[in-house]
Amino acid sequence: MKILIAVDGSPFTKRMLAYLAAHDEWLSETNAYTVVHVVPAVPPRAAAVLDKEVLKGYYADEGEKVLKTLRTFFARKKVKVEYVNKVGPAADVIASTADKGDFDLLVLGSHGHGALGNLVMGSVATKVMANCRVPTLLVR
Repeated sequence: MKILIAVDGSPFTKRMLAYLAAHDEWLSETNAYTVVHVVPAVPPRAAAVLDKEVLKGYYADEGEKVLKTLRTFFARKKVKVEYVNKVGPAADVIASTADKGDFDLLVLGSHGHGALGNLVMGSVATKVMANCRVPTLLVR
């Protein structure tokens, strides 16, 4: 299987990784893994006055803060993973990456807000599932 794992570095990502680690069938050498992290874009007005290289460096640094821990986790599990850092609205980017990448499964952690919380705040997981055609394993 070709599996996309969406991460944000939160305790919910750690819980999702613990779930995967506890189930050998999810972390198998026969699967191909891609880990995606999405950095929120700097507001356009601010980005317009920043040097493009500074902005690229900022996005790379923010992504690496999250991906560094994951590199260690997957190396310990001896699982080969491709790491992708993207910029934009998390839900849109994750759904688009899953659909365009021909993935068989998308795995992501959820903060577990209730229905009222989703109404007020919205939820990346809810938006991803609404906009993505790829089967999704949501870990709470």
